[in-house]
Amino acid sequence: MITRADRGNSIVILPTQLYKTKIQNFLLSNNFHTATTNPTKTFQAQIRKTIKESKTLIPHDTRWKYININHFAPSIKGLIKIHKPDQPICPIVNWCNTPAYKLSKYFTNKINYIAPLPNAFNIKSTNDLIQNLKDTPLLPHFTFASLNITNLYSNIPVVETKTILSNMLKQKSVDSQTQQEILVV
Repeated sequence: MITRADRGNSIVILPTQLYKTKIQNFLLSNNFHTATTNPTKTFQAQIRKTIKESKTLIPHDTRWKYININHFAPSIKGLIKIHKPDQPICPIVNWCNTPAYKLSKYFTNKINYIAPLPNAFNIKSTNDLIQNLKDTPLLPHFTFASLNITNLYSNIPVVETKTILSNMLKQKSVDSQTQQEILVV
């Protein structure tokens, strides 16, 4: 099998069974569970219901845009980390055809417009980081650190996130119906 390496614009050639084993090892070591049934249809029905019940967030005449008609479960592929011992994978998950993809994109933009969160410690791109570093005076006692994030989004605390979002919506004086629709999703 031929696949891309995680870094270095390289390709990796390895036996297909080894690649499948690396994917399986990643899934097992990160506490993924195998479902006995495919929940995609049920999830699609929930998405349709959410869209139908929206009174303020989704304009009635554009609701059709946020339903992914050709939906299926996300797929995973792995880029091989040739710079690490045992060459594990860097997982790449394709969410584009999942039931919630279009709706989540819409809600992300809507929430950022209604109640933008402060970006005190965020960067938008590599160029943004470079510019910020150029504008930062480097003093002798400063230490650089490189952090490797693992499973970045799988551990977002839902309750705390909703509390922060609720506070931001109240601070921005967003009407209660819109607040409820955002926080229920």
